[in-house]
Amino acid sequence: MNIADILIHIHPELSVEQRTKVEEDVSNQNGVVSVHFSPEHQHELTIAYDPQSITSETILNIVRQWDKDAVMVGL
Repeated sequence: MNIADILIHIHPELSVEQRTKVEEDVSNQNGVVSVHFSPEHQHELTIAYDPQSITSETILNIVRQWDKDAVMVGL
């Protein structure tokens, strides 16, 4: 299995409950290895995943269900 990672910026005012739901929704996807928000920068979400099982675009679309303005760093 290959592992890639992406960093997604979300709205910094998302509630703790919403952040938890984002992590749960993303981590439940086939091919996602780990999901976590930065403790220092609550707007940064890092996801490690298998690009042969799920795409970064699919992950971003899942996050955008909670924050329509979420963006992948580097795009």
